[in-house]
Amino acid sequence: MSRNPGLPLDPDWIAEACTDEQTVNTRADRIANRTPETGERKAARCLQALACLDLTTLSGDDTPARVGRLCARARAPLPPDLAGALGLSRDANRTAGVCVYHRFIGDARRALAGTGVRVCTVSAGFPHGLSPLAQRVDEVRASVREGADEIDVAIMRAHVLTADWSALYEEIREFRAACGDTILKVILATGDLGTLANVARASRVAMMAGADFLKTSTGMEKFNATLPAGLVMAEEILKYRDRTGIAIGLKPAGGIRTVDQALDWLALADEELGPEWGRPERFRLGASSLLDALESQLRLRPRS
Repeated sequence: MSRNPGLPLDPDWIAEACTDEQTVNTRADRIANRTPETGERKAARCLQALACLDLTTLSGDDTPARVGRLCARARAPLPPDLAGALGLSRDANRTAGVCVYHRFIGDARRALAGTGVRVCTVSAGFPHGLSPLAQRVDEVRASVREGADEIDVAIMRAHVLTADWSALYEEIREFRAACGDTILKVILATGDLGTLANVARASRVAMMAGADFLKTSTGMEKFNATLPAGLVMAEEILKYRDRTGIAIGLKPAGGIRTVDQALDWLALADEELGPEWGRPERFRLGASSLLDALESQLRLRPRS
C-alpha cells in the first residue's frame, strides 16, 4: 500500500472536528439492523472477512509453540476439505496477518516465510502507552530490526483527554520515523477517549502524524471496537483522503467474536468508505476467536 507521509499539525483543522453522537448512533443501529446476508452472499462475505483477519495472541502465557500453532492456522485457516469444497487456491486460503508480542516476531517470521501472511507486533508501551516516550520509540525501532512487517502502537490517552494535540502529534511522528518502511497502525483506544468528538480529533492528529492505519482498540479496554467509533473514524479517513489523496486503513479490534459482528464491520467499510476498502491493504479485523466462527458458518453454506 502507498504510505502516508503525514501533514504539518493544523490546530484549526483539529478544532473543526466534531460529531453528532445521536446521528452516529442512529447510523450504527442501521448497520447493525440491516437485512442480513444469506446463502452464497454470506459465504462470500465470510471469505472476505477471513482474508482481512489478523489472527492475534497477546497473552502473558504465550510461548513459541502457541505462536507456531497460530501461524499454522494463518497459513491455512480453513481445513483442506472445506477449502477444496469452496474452490480456494492455496494463496486464497490464508489470513492477512498474525499479531504477536515483540518476543515472538522471529518465531512468526520463520513460520510464515514465503506465505504472504504479514507479521504484526504491538509496541510503544502496549496496551496503555504510559512508559517514557524514548523507551516506547526504542521499542518500535527494536521491532523493526526484528523484522515486523507492521507495528501497532498505543497512544497515551492523556494527550487526547487533555487536548494536548501537539504532544500526541509529536509522539506519533516519532513512531512514524522509527518505523521507516514498516506499516504503522495507531491504536486510538476509543473506549478510553470519553467522547466521539475526541475520537474524531485523535483520528485527525494520528493521520496528520503519519498513521497508515487507524485501529480502534488494544482489545484490553472496558469498551473495545464499537460501530459508532468506527463510523467516526471512517468519516475522518474520508476527510483526510479528500484533503490529501491518501487512503488510510481501518482496523477494528477487540471483542469481535461472531460472524455477524465481522459482517457488520465489513458493511460499515463498504457503506462509509466504499467497496475498495474491504481488502487487506485497507481493512483488517483484529481477532483471536473469530476464525472458528467463520469456519463453522462456511460449513453451513448452501450446496450447489
